[in-house]
Amino acid sequence: MIKVENVTKQFPDKLALDDVSLEFPKNQTTAIVGPSGSGKSTLLRSLNLLERPTSGKMSIDDLNVDFQKEISNSQVLKIRKRFGMVFQEKALFTHLNVLHNLMEGPVKVKGVSKEAASKQANDLLAQFNMTELADRYPYQLSGGQQQRVAILRALAMEPEYLLLDEPTSALDPELEAQVLRVLRDLAEQNTSMIVVTHNMDFARKVASRVAFIDNGKVAYQGDTNGFFESKEDRIQKFLGAMTF
Repeated sequence: MIKVENVTKQFPDKLALDDVSLEFPKNQTTAIVGPSGSGKSTLLRSLNLLERPTSGKMSIDDLNVDFQKEISNSQVLKIRKRFGMVFQEKALFTHLNVLHNLMEGPVKVKGVSKEAASKQANDLLAQFNMTELADRYPYQLSGGQQQRVAILRALAMEPEYLLLDEPTSALDPELEAQVLRVLRDLAEQNTSMIVVTHNMDFARKVASRVAFIDNGKVAYQGDTNGFFESKEDRIQKFLGAMTF
């Protein structure tokens, strides 16, 4: 379980997060939704300390962080080891083929043997019907294929929580569907995922919980059905803007 309490993030020109308190249960998918510029990505990046909140606290199971106190490098490392991160940009290692993209982290960071890392990478590719991509280089992949490989690369590190920041925003609808099917499969396997998304259909069908962030504040947190059936004016207005 991840808990953030009274978290604030002040940039020089903007209050990005305003006294945010949220819970992210293990073995569930939480969709973070809200208008552009509302603080969704800042919140996600704060969880693994890519952004350092100005104040507030966070606990990740047995790890506790007070953002008003100095955070040691060893504490940062302990926290980041718990997370896998997938960004909007695929950012694969261009000089490595798909198989070695999946092996690089376990070998270089975790000290896993090349043999064990290769077996794990091949198992992941087989699990998601992507074995035929093993020998290809990133330039030989479509955008959807690159993003699916990026997800598997994060999974190869065996994170406790998988963070995804609008992983399909740069893809056309067909390629987006390919990636969303992978995330649906992971959700069905009870992978602990936190996904920033503008895709309300994905949030409705896949997420167990929704956190609605509006102007840096938590406007809703709870089960998915409760969000989509809410009578709150702000939520209805937001959902209404998603249809035409």
